[in-house]
Amino acid sequence: MPISKTYTRHLEYFSRFSVVIITGGSSGIGCSIIKAILSINPDLMLCNLSRTRPEIFLGKNGIHYPVDLCDAKALGETVKAIKKRIYEAPKGEILLINNSGFGDYGKFSELESYKQLSMIDLNIRAVVDLTARLLPKMLDTGGTIVNVASIAAFQPTPFLATYGATKAFVRNWSLAISEDLRGTKVRALVVCPGPTRSNFFKAAGFKDPPMRKGGALSPDMTCDEVAEQTLSAVAQNRTLIVNGWKNSCIVFFCSKMPLVVINRIGAFILRKMRLEQHKK
Repeated sequence: MPISKTYTRHLEYFSRFSVVIITGGSSGIGCSIIKAILSINPDLMLCNLSRTRPEIFLGKNGIHYPVDLCDAKALGETVKAIKKRIYEAPKGEILLINNSGFGDYGKFSELESYKQLSMIDLNIRAVVDLTARLLPKMLDTGGTIVNVASIAAFQPTPFLATYGATKAFVRNWSLAISEDLRGTKVRALVVCPGPTRSNFFKAAGFKDPPMRKGGALSPDMTCDEVAEQTLSAVAQNRTLIVNGWKNSCIVFFCSKMPLVVINRIGAFILRKMRLEQHKK
């Protein structure tokens, strides 16, 4: 990824970080964030936590930690190794990016309960667990916590019920801890992207992403654009960002309507996604 004017403006800001810890950097938004970070500062000590190794180069100081984030014991062992790297790193702040997550599309009664519980473990428990384990060190060194939620966090999401609820937790929890951390050397940012071209829909049970132009769900931004906006928001010390004008309009509309009405509208749109899949 070439260095854009946006990145050039924030080169000085990102020089304060010495270690970047990201989950789910193997593909999608996480992969784009890694590329963007290395475009700004290729010397950063980067730690990627995911089951699959990213195909991209993690930089000369990058290490991939193959870990199932849903396994608390395995995560604990990985954090021990990361803390050792932090101790060996040059003095600087820590950037923690909780990006991993997945969804599962369908009526709740028709979905596997094991997958729903695994979603809660990854989308919620792992985020809280990893942050809690690293926060004491971050309070000492300074740093930023970035949690990737979704525009699904702003309204009920029929056919994606558990996913939307997990992202609502991430949004509210992130905003709350940002106030808890006020006056310390640590800041928190929650990022709320809309649909992007990534592996999300495949993991959610779609054969093909329902993202054709004009379809029930069409993309507003690319993963690279979300990554660029995310890092810009970090440099601006923002607390919340909704990525893309279309997504911002959706969130604003939802805030003005009764939840019951929004729920029905959401059900209509998300039901249409299933019908479009059946036509393919």
